[in-house]
Amino acid sequence: MLAWIDCLAFSDLTADEIRAIADHERLSQIAALELGNWLIHLPDGSRRLKRVILDELEAAIARGDFARAAELRATIKHFCDTHPENQAAKTG
Repeated sequence: MLAWIDCLAFSDLTADEIRAIADHERLSQIAALELGNWLIHLPDGSRRLKRVILDELEAAIARGDFARAAELRATIKHFCDTHPENQAAKTG
């Protein structure tokens, strides 16, 4: 049986990126991992996942959760740095 950490190791995403997907889509962590790993392999997947993370960042700022916003800023930077296959995704 695979544990969460095993599944995460097989994906092309980080735990923080998965959390943003889970929060955005209101999914469990494992369902978000599956969705994110599927999306990242689509031609426009980087752009779509970047938008998910940015949506969560905007929501955190709107509700005054600046600690979460800081985490999401780091998450989006790391995502853009590690998924350069879609350079247009960096422009917002």
